[in-house]
Parts: sequence; C-alpha cells; structure tokens
Amino acid sequence: MIHVIGGGLAGCEAAWQAAELGEDVTIHEMRPVRPTAVHQTDGLAELVCSNSFRADKVDNAVGLIKEEMRRLGSVVMRSADATRVPAGAALAVDRHAFSKAVTDAVQSHPRIRVSREEVLKVPGAEWSPVIIATGPLTSDALSNDIQAMVGEEHLSFYDAISPIVLAESIDMSKVFRASRWGRNVWAGRAGEAGRAGESPALPAPPAEEGDYLNCPMTKAEYDPFYAALTTAESATVRDFDKAKFFEGCLPIEVMAHRGEGTLRFGPMKQVGLTDPRTGRFPYAVVQLRQDTLAGDHYSLVGFQTQIKWGDQARVLRMIPGLEHAEFVRFGMVHRNTYICGPKVLLPTWQTRHRPDLFFAGQVSGVEGYVESAASGLVAGRNAAALARGELPQAPPRTTAIGSLAHYVSHADPKNYQPTNITHGIMPPLDQPPRDKMKKKMLIAERALADLDLWRGAAVGAGL
Repeated sequence: MIHVIGGGLAGCEAAWQAAELGEDVTIHEMRPVRPTAVHQTDGLAELVCSNSFRADKVDNAVGLIKEEMRRLGSVVMRSADATRVPAGAALAVDRHAFSKAVTDAVQSHPRIRVSREEVLKVPGAEWSPVIIATGPLTSDALSNDIQAMVGEEHLSFYDAISPIVLAESIDMSKVFRASRWGRNVWAGRAGEAGRAGESPALPAPPAEEGDYLNCPMTKAEYDPFYAALTTAESATVRDFDKAKFFEGCLPIEVMAHRGEGTLRFGPMKQVGLTDPRTGRFPYAVVQLRQDTLAGDHYSLVGFQTQIKWGDQARVLRMIPGLEHAEFVRFGMVHRNTYICGPKVLLPTWQTRHRPDLFFAGQVSGVEGYVESAASGLVAGRNAAALARGELPQAPPRTTAIGSLAHYVSHADPKNYQPTNITHGIMPPLDQPPRDKMKKKMLIAERALADLDLWRGAAVGAGL
C-alpha cells in the first residue's frame, strides 16, 4: 500500500500514477475535518489562486511540460483539458469543474481510497512508501515535524490571490473582447500526437472574438488609480516586513511601489491589444479571464493582492467597466512553506536520508500548478517502482520534467528559490540556431523524443 498525504494537484497525480501502475493507494486529505484559511470546498485538487495553467504551446517551457505529462497519462492534464475555458494561448480551467473532474476520477479508481483525516507527523515504517504532498498550506503540526526531520528551518514566502468578479456586474459598454495580438487557444494546439486521454473537442468562437475582456485606461484614468493603489491599506500579515513574495506572483500593490511604469510593463501591459473604439493601444489595460465554463465569473489577470477588502472594492471599482463590480472573491494572501530541495531531495523526489519517503508539490520546493502536478507524477511512478522492488528513475535531464527534478535536487542550497519550469533550467542545445523560436522548438522536439524513448524503456521495465 502506498500512502499519499495531501489531496491537491501533486497528491492526486501521485496517487493516480501509482494506481495506474497497479498499486493500491490511500490519499490522506485533512479537509473538511481540518479546513484551511483559503480553501473554499472539500474537493480534491481545488485551485486556490489563479484558474490558469499558463502557456499551452510546446515552444514555451510550461507548455512543453504539459505535453510531457499528457504523454505520461496525467489525470491533472486530462481533467484540465476537459474543463478548459477561453484564455488566449494559455490553458485556463473552470476551477470548480476541474476539481470535480479530478475528484471523480480519483474516487472512482478501484485502487485508490480517500481518507479524510489530518496526519500530524511524518509517518514511520508503518507507511511505506509514503509521499508527502501537503502543498503550501501544510498544517502546523505536520510542518513542525517535517522541520524536525530535515533539521533546519523551513523556507517560506507569501502568495497572493487574485479577485474574481461576477460577469453580469461588468459594464460591457466600457470593455472590449480580444486576445493579445489576436491569439486564442482555439486556433489549434501543437503536439496532438502521442497523447493519452484526449478530451472532447470544444467549439471554436468566431475568429473575430478574443478570449479576454479588456478594460482600457487612459492616462487620466490610470494616474488616480495608481495613486489609490499605492496608498490603499494592506491586510495584516505577521512578520510582513520580513516577508518574501514569489516574484512570479507579486501582489499588484507591491509591483506598483516599484514605480509608476511597472504595472504598464507588467499585468497592465497594453501592447498587442487594440481598442476597437480608438484603433490604438490604450495607455494601460486590465484583462479579465473567464473563470467558469458558464462564463458567469471573471478573474482579474495578474491582480493578486493583499489589500484589505474594503479598500480592494474601492480601488478596483476605479477600473473602467468595473465601477459596479460585484466580487465573488476578494484577493488575499497565504503563506507558502517549502523545504530546501537540494539538501533534502533526489531527482526522483525521494528524500536523501530515507528512500521510501517522497515529497511532491509546492512543499517540495517547486512553484506553480503544473510543476506541482509534474513532481507528483514522478513521485507516484517511483513510489510504485519501490513498492515492486524496482529502481526509481528520474525522466531524462533533457525533458522539462527531468530538468525540474534536476533543479530541485541540485540548485544552490544557500540561495534556494522555488522555480517555475523555464528554458533557463533546461540543458542548452549543442548547436543552437540564431532564431529564438526555432531554438525553442528544437528543445521541445529533443525533449519529447527523449521522453518517448524513456517512456518506452520504462514500460519495458514495468513502470
């Protein structure tokens, strides 16, 4: 029996992979017995922050890792593909439908049992193999026991969550629908061959439509908004003066304090978005991304925040089109705790001191939904191998999944930071072309070819 502690993305993926390889698995999920500050349901794989899985084309590193996961039979990717909503060239999902899809798949699997209970300490030999995939909101009791086991303080940073508004409260006369540079995900996606678990085809919207609602701002509108944003009252966070935020998920007000132009070159970037009423790029743009399949909720893209809720409503209603916005959820901050992977983990996501103990997900020192699920995928396959007396394996270093595993286990422990998958942590080509797009495609082709070879060898070995 394999035990998985945590029913998030990494835990569900780990359990699914192990079960698909013929092993019995128990997932130990503490919700709803023990709720967290930010989860709203008791569903497995609930998405707390954004509903976006980011880029979905293989010329992007995160798109590549998704394709690798699809080829390895990922339940997370199968569920995401089945519940996707329009999001340009990205993969975004209806968060509730996605959680239900994963929950239904996992709970209906004949080899997976879900136990609703809080695990208070790192299990001993009575649970072997065991995968700890408790995410960024690991309970205090288990977190303290992990800290005692690894012999050092946990590292931690704060994540901020974006607000969501009710679609019917958006003033559609002030916004326009478009994707940046006219791109949208429905035009087709690369890497169709070799996929496991294809989802049904989705109807394409008219070509002239885009996947985002865009709230354009003039300079006269942006300047008072910026002033209000930088003077709004922040929610109280203990030790906030010492807090570290993940650079890929900075609160909007933290970015604003870096300078007046920071937002206009970041989440409020106007380039590639032509306002049909003026025929020009606006001074700044706030994008809204569909959050549900029904299209009744929209999230503010890149607008994660820790501003107090009263001030949030006041400031965000200064955005054109959101003057009367009704908020389904306000932005908030939560603590993200993770171990120092290079000191604790092997590329197989096993711990160095105890081969039958694995970490996966954000607690293992990765950042992002897809990266968390990918770590669970490897941990689950290797826990199954260990249960059968076989040798655990890491995917090839040339793959996105293998590069992520290598980074987590080999980065500089003195200055360790969790990372998303990027081309920067993947090995370079021997003879890279000058053309950047061609180089990215060659990296993807190499990765997928090596993954397919490894996958074939793993199947032959029983993995």
